[in-house]
Amino acid sequence: MRAETGDVAATEPGDSAPIAPQAAHPLDELYLALKAERSEPAARRIASRINKELAKKGGATADLLIEWATKAIKEKNYTVANDLLDQVIVLYPDYAEGWNNRALMHLAAGNYAMAISDLSQALTIEPRHFGALSGLAGILRMTGKEEVALDVYRRLLEIYPQHRAAQRAVMQITEGLTDEAM
Repeated sequence: MRAETGDVAATEPGDSAPIAPQAAHPLDELYLALKAERSEPAARRIASRINKELAKKGGATADLLIEWATKAIKEKNYTVANDLLDQVIVLYPDYAEGWNNRALMHLAAGNYAMAISDLSQALTIEPRHFGALSGLAGILRMTGKEEVALDVYRRLLEIYPQHRAAQRAVMQITEGLTDEAM
């Protein structure tokens, strides 16, 4: 039988080793803080920290490839950007930012179907990725899928309640749907 006192696990005779309490992942703590934060500037700071944590998951090679791809996107060289981002995804298939960045490239190129596909993959890896949720909702809205976009914006607000653009979008879509119903 094991007795625990405070945060330190104790053992009784016959137990082989103490079991230390398991610390939550830093991202989990940040997402909890983001959800609880009521100050918009403080929430933006937490969101920035989350984005930095998400970006760390790829490593130096992914960072360099994404940097080059971003430059290619700015130059509207989507073929090069796509090739670079494909390499990120092949090297790091569980890296949500790789998928999210390729989605942004597809969006810049006007390829909404591919952008939605990549955003869906990013959200499969990290369902709380508010950037991917925002991008997905925006594309859905641009393509006339207001009600589905509304659901995605609401999901985003469950994660990041102080996201002002999502708040505005929910109000606009809700008003528009209400006007249509009349």
